[in-house]
Amino acid sequence: MKQLLFFIFLVFILVSCKKEKTSWNSEWAMPLVRDTLSLENWYNDSTLESTNGTTLDLNLSRTLLNIGIDDLITIQDTIITQKVSPSFSINNIPPGTKFINQTEEHTFNLDGVLLKKVTISRGFIKLKVYNPLGTRLYYTIQLPNATKNGIPFEQTYIVEGGSNSSPGTNEETIDLSNFSLDLRGVNNLSFNKLTSILSVKSDPNGSVVSLSTSQVFKFDAQFIDLAPNYAKGYFGNSIISDTTTFNLNALNKITAGNIDLTNSSLNFEIENGAKVSLNAKLTMAQNTNNQGNTTNLTSSNIGNDIIISQAMGTSSNLSPCSKSISFNSSNSNIEQFLENAGATSKIGYCFQLNPWGNTSGGNDEIFSNSRIKVKFNAAMPLSIGADGLTLRDTFDINIQNNDVKTHIHSGAFILNTDNSFPISCQPLLYLMDENNFILYTIIGDSQISSSIQGTIDPKDGLMKKKSTVNFVVDESIAKNISAIKKVVIETIFNTPNASSGLSEIQSIPNGASLSVRLKLKLNAKIIT
Repeated sequence: MKQLLFFIFLVFILVSCKKEKTSWNSEWAMPLVRDTLSLENWYNDSTLESTNGTTLDLNLSRTLLNIGIDDLITIQDTIITQKVSPSFSINNIPPGTKFINQTEEHTFNLDGVLLKKVTISRGFIKLKVYNPLGTRLYYTIQLPNATKNGIPFEQTYIVEGGSNSSPGTNEETIDLSNFSLDLRGVNNLSFNKLTSILSVKSDPNGSVVSLSTSQVFKFDAQFIDLAPNYAKGYFGNSIISDTTTFNLNALNKITAGNIDLTNSSLNFEIENGAKVSLNAKLTMAQNTNNQGNTTNLTSSNIGNDIIISQAMGTSSNLSPCSKSISFNSSNSNIEQFLENAGATSKIGYCFQLNPWGNTSGGNDEIFSNSRIKVKFNAAMPLSIGADGLTLRDTFDINIQNNDVKTHIHSGAFILNTDNSFPISCQPLLYLMDENNFILYTIIGDSQISSSIQGTIDPKDGLMKKKSTVNFVVDESIAKNISAIKKVVIETIFNTPNASSGLSEIQSIPNGASLSVRLKLKLNAKIIT
């Protein structure tokens, strides 16, 4: 205890009596990252799979187009009006007398589509009736071919009196969800025609009325936002063409080098879930990589028409018809196309409905679950040859360092890895200012070695290789560290042969991973 008190007293005297700053060097080390990078999370979405249990295969599937009834059948907002004027004047009409009872057909404009029947999933009618007579009237509006649960639409409205210049009105908004519209007209032989019946009678409790030929009895029905979930008729022979662009952002980080792929194939499947004939073709496929190099997929399969028969069955047992287009090394430049490693890809396609016209006699059908799809699938063994394949990524940093106070004067990032991928990697760092000017380049003192240079781990049977890479931060860099605003990490990948070291194609083993342990060692000058 006496020795401890003496030591505390001595320190107190030294600190209290010093006249100048005291400094000494200290070394700190701290762990930053401990993780294992593997491909296991890709298995569940069928991107990667192992067919032989030893090596991995790529099975990348995506849907490029998926359209249905809302995209093929558009019912424009439509106003139908029915109006009646007496052919001659009528006097002394008793109360409760029906003096108008008229049937009329109304046409929907459907842009070349001829519909017999349509079922509405959502939409509504804004209905308004007009009374030019100076006494109350009863209006009954019937749409005999608009039914819900088999019951035709019928509404009766009491409309107060008015005049020709200022008629009495009554209006209502009606939900058309789950209504079925028979658009064959009065004689059941037409298309796009809806029948209405307007009946008008005098107020049963009113007085005697008189009519003149100048009076107009009418209603307006505005059909708004109708969306079908079933349609039958002739859907026209319109052409649907588009180009889909999609990005694989990870490939944007490739800045140099080459990859080599073997036994690659690309398949497109066109699926027709509508009961309508379809003509389809792929018009183009291209990708552009980070260096601006564009590769077009060339093949006799590009630009050729493919006839796809209509689907079979009904909504409850619909069986789509599909056709596949396959690209491989014997009929296309598929390997060159994929090896371009394009982050931006464009796929063009074109469809024509009913290429031979109305051959079904207006009996095309499309259901709520009918879809027209374009899907692609890229399949290949995950065997990659990398020769100087360079990836680059950028991170923002902001570190302040003051030489007259406690500060960092040197250090190192230390990376320890345990690699079971047959890929080697040479990492380096670029330290940049806020204007993206490179101030310093730090090259790792060694590379992350390929697993083929290691030994077999008896626990899992995988070849593994341990590596340690140091990135030294010397005193000149530490002194100017406040000017560093960005760190660019560049990695150069190769797939070397175990003997010659030359790049060759390597298969990725099932279960491959890269264990990473990164720590930071700092040499600081403590100033008090």
